[in-house]
Amino acid sequence: MTATRTTTTAQRLGEAPDPATLDPAERMGADELRALQLERLRWSLRHAYDNVPHYRRAFDAAGVHPDDCRELADLARFPTTSKADLRENYPFGMFAVPREQVRRVHASSGTTGKPTVVGYTERDLATWAAVMARSIRAAGGRPGDVLHNAYGYGLFTGGLGAHHGAEALGCTVVPVSGGMTPRQVQLITDFAPRVIMVTPSYMLTVLDEFEKQGLDPRASSLEIGVFGAEPWTEQMRREMEERAGIHAVDIYGLSEVMGPGVAQECVETKDGLHVWEDHFYPEVIDPVTGEVLPEGEEGELVFTSLTKEAMPVVRYRTRDLTRLLPGTARPGVRRMQKVTGRTDDMIILRGVNLFPTQIEEVVLRTPGLSPHFALELVTRGRMDHLVCRVEARPDCPPERREPAAAEVATGVKDTVGCTVEVLVVDPETLPRSMGKLQRMTDNRNRP
Repeated sequence: MTATRTTTTAQRLGEAPDPATLDPAERMGADELRALQLERLRWSLRHAYDNVPHYRRAFDAAGVHPDDCRELADLARFPTTSKADLRENYPFGMFAVPREQVRRVHASSGTTGKPTVVGYTERDLATWAAVMARSIRAAGGRPGDVLHNAYGYGLFTGGLGAHHGAEALGCTVVPVSGGMTPRQVQLITDFAPRVIMVTPSYMLTVLDEFEKQGLDPRASSLEIGVFGAEPWTEQMRREMEERAGIHAVDIYGLSEVMGPGVAQECVETKDGLHVWEDHFYPEVIDPVTGEVLPEGEEGELVFTSLTKEAMPVVRYRTRDLTRLLPGTARPGVRRMQKVTGRTDDMIILRGVNLFPTQIEEVVLRTPGLSPHFALELVTRGRMDHLVCRVEARPDCPPERREPAAAEVATGVKDTVGCTVEVLVVDPETLPRSMGKLQRMTDNRNRP
């Protein structure tokens, strides 16, 4: 059977949604939303202080008490929470309810130390499913859609978070998880999903597999891709939309705050992610001083949970770099600019700050090169060097490779200000992502 697209795409995706289909929080005015946030914030601070020893110690050390929060701006007086705090209280020390009330536990991979553990009560899981359903609907998904879920299942929050949100919306979920790429293509062809949820880097791998099998991904049933779990650029959006013939929209979340579904890009505007502020209160701070920045200035994103029972978080430092902007598709809630870098992804190369997404932008606009690239930091003599290996596209002639490498090196030098060694390699020679992407390997000599 050959999958075909539905005839209602333009009607569904080109227009603003009927307000009656939105959740009440999506229709709130700013004053009503701020009043709800303050009520919920005061509860969440008290809940954390009364039930989590870490927060009681941190608040007391900072000289603040939950009763000191009389308006939203007062939150800036409270201490921030870091991933290190979660690891120091491993495994269940940050929980605010008895362990017997926790219905599910997720955890990070723990590749850089102890994993960070998060827990959910029954009500937390219902809230998570509700904000995920809201997100999928904002992306263009509708009840009755078949949704191909290629996020990883297990301790990673992506797979189960997307799964239960899609079911809550009324979708038919195909729980494929990651990996087994030929099977992904077969199931997309056979089951005719309208929506796919997956990391953007793995979507590129799936598209490569379509073409490897002689199939045109633009002829598949897919109309919407909901991509998250790693930073990706506008150039990457164009690459996926052109190759797959889909609407590519961004979803944001992190395990420590809830999982996916904290913020979502709306398909009718695709201009940043609307934060579901009735459950998650955002701030942007200077990553060095911790000072709260005015709306519109770029800095580190910080979240405070407003309704979480099992594991409330107060001013959690995400390490993601963004700015807050007024709402558009959902006027009452603020947007966060698309995240394209993290403070802990930043490469400092001979005094210049560089993010992998800056290289991605240059690679994707260079003819003959594919989106697949890998970065390696090495030491030569006394100096650090960055090597960028990029795959040529299959139709790139050999004589084009050296000029393409020079174009990338020049583009990075002109836009970022640092020198990068660029090597163009054969197609399908770099490792493929099956989930979250690791762009950079640090092989520098260290004493």
